[in-house]
Parts: sequence; C-alpha cells; structure tokens
Amino acid sequence: MPSNAPLGWLTASGSHHAIGLVLGHHGRATVHDVLVGSAAWRASVAHARSPTVERMRAATARHFPWVMEELHGLAEGLALPFDAVFAWHCRGELLASVPDGCTSVLLPGATPCLAHNEDGLPALDGTAFLVHAAPDDQPAFLSFGYPGSLPGHTFALTEAGLVQTVNNLRLTGLAPDIPRMVLGRVMLTCRSVAEVLALLAAAPASAGFHFGLARLGEPQLTSVEIGGGRLSHREVTAPLLHANHALHHPDGDAGQVITRSSADRQRRGEALLAAGERDPLAILGDEGDDGLPIFRRAPDDPDDENTLVTACFRLRPDDIHWAVHVPGQVTPWRGTHRALFTAAN
Repeated sequence: MPSNAPLGWLTASGSHHAIGLVLGHHGRATVHDVLVGSAAWRASVAHARSPTVERMRAATARHFPWVMEELHGLAEGLALPFDAVFAWHCRGELLASVPDGCTSVLLPGATPCLAHNEDGLPALDGTAFLVHAAPDDQPAFLSFGYPGSLPGHTFALTEAGLVQTVNNLRLTGLAPDIPRMVLGRVMLTCRSVAEVLALLAAAPASAGFHFGLARLGEPQLTSVEIGGGRLSHREVTAPLLHANHALHHPDGDAGQVITRSSADRQRRGEALLAAGERDPLAILGDEGDDGLPIFRRAPDDPDDENTLVTACFRLRPDDIHWAVHVPGQVTPWRGTHRALFTAAN
C-alpha cells in the first residue's frame, strides 16, 4: 500500500467486537467534533427508543447477532451510548432526506468495470479512510469507511472476490424492519453474487439501497435495488449510470424522492454514455452541462454532499485491479485483489 496516499488506511482484525472497537477509537474525535452536532445525527438519535428503532434492533439481534457485537464495539470505541450509535445506523430508515448521494458507473465488456463517486457530508472531507478488516470467522475485506459507521454502505472489495458499490434510494412510505446498513455489512460475508441475492431476497424490509455487484471470475455485472422488503435485480448488458434514485425497483415510479442533483447527475451521465464516453474517471469527474454536476465539490451543494473519493474496480480474468482517487491528489491508493488478500494471509 502506498505510504504517500493522503487517504487514511486502517487495519482491524479479530472478533467482531474487536473490529468495532478499532473503528470506534479511530473515528471518536471526528464523531464528537463533527457528527454529534449535525442535524442528521440529532434527528436520528431522537428516535433511539422509538418502536421503529426497537423493532429494527430486535431484528438485527435475532438475524445477525455478530453485527450487534460490532456495533457494541463501535459504541464503546466512540464513547457513546449504544442506543445512539444504533439509531445512527438506522438513519436511512428514519430520515427521508438523509445526506447520502453517490454516483455509480457499471461498464460491462471484456474487462468489466465498476466505478463509484462516494459523496458524503462536506464536513467529513479528509476524515474518512479505507479499512482493511479481517474478521476471525468471515472473509476479509477492504472498504471505504466513515467515522462512526460500520463498513458496507459505501464501496468494498472482499477476499471472496466480490465488489460492491452502494447508492442511497430515497424511497417513501416504507415500514422498515431492519437497517439497510446492517444488510450492506452482512453482504460483505457473501461468497458469490447469487448468495448476495439470496440474502437480500430473504431479508426483512429495509429502506432503499442500490448495489452495483461484480465478482472475480464471473463476467456479468449486476444492478440491484432493495427497499420495503422488495428486491429488483438485473444483469447489466449495456453501460449504466446510477445517480441514487431507483431505476427499476417496483416502488420507484411513485414512491421516491428525486432531488435536483440526483436527476441532473442521471441525465448528464446518460448523455455522456450515449455520446460514447467509456472512461469511468471522465464520467465521474464530469463538471460540465448546465445542471448540477456529477463531480460534486461545491460548498453550497443543495443536498449537502461533496465527492470525497472516486473508486474504480476493473475485473480482469484472474484478478481485480482497484484504485481510489482523492480529489486534488495525484497519487491514488491502488492495488490488486491478489496482492491485497495474499499479503494478508
């Protein structure tokens, strides 16, 4: 791993509680200095003892007790009450306007590519990190991480060869039973795309997420949308851009909020693809057109989001080449699946 890359790198291993504890210690200062005073944190934590959150807490404990261990470790490391930390992981279910955006590009072909702009709170710019985690009983993974949150809701590469990119869907009228962030974390344990789809098909209802999925040795890319206990998935046979509103979920037509930024990014991305653009970095770095841009760095972004990093995963026949680019920095984090996980073993 390059020592001169500006994005932080965190390693964690051992039990699930131990991994959560490392994540909590690492993010403690930022969470206390930035997040706990934010409107999104206050609005989420206000529901910490609500029936909705209690229902999701019980479902998480019943279906995925090891996730609860990670969350308890995270809360301990953050020096915050567990109820508050769990409610923060329910923010997608609690807040229709949660500040989660992002744009993904899925490019099928001889060398399939999944690429992704991770857009988050501008106040977190420079505080996020890559985490290389190796649980005792599950595949290791590399994921983009935010202070105060478990991995699995941004983008990730796993020891099993899975690539996952994640976009927020602002679906409305849902009655959630489990946090979508919990499902995103559990997906990192799966060993095939088929296993991911089976997990999501059987999972309790959550808020909306879009996943771009790929796996080493499997030539197809898959677009997946979940929400309200309904699963929609399609093999990607033509270049696709996804700008965090539902494109094929059955509840998408009438039951979602599409912000101006989301609509503008989708329209601009589709225009670039139609014009023949196939460079994922050019698409995700685009600031053209007269609408709100795909590459988001404006301090007054109307969704209160900025592009923090851009990730690119290229699936070659026998390996995955990955790179994570930080705005304004020349040197990205980069490597291969083989080197990352062989070195870990």
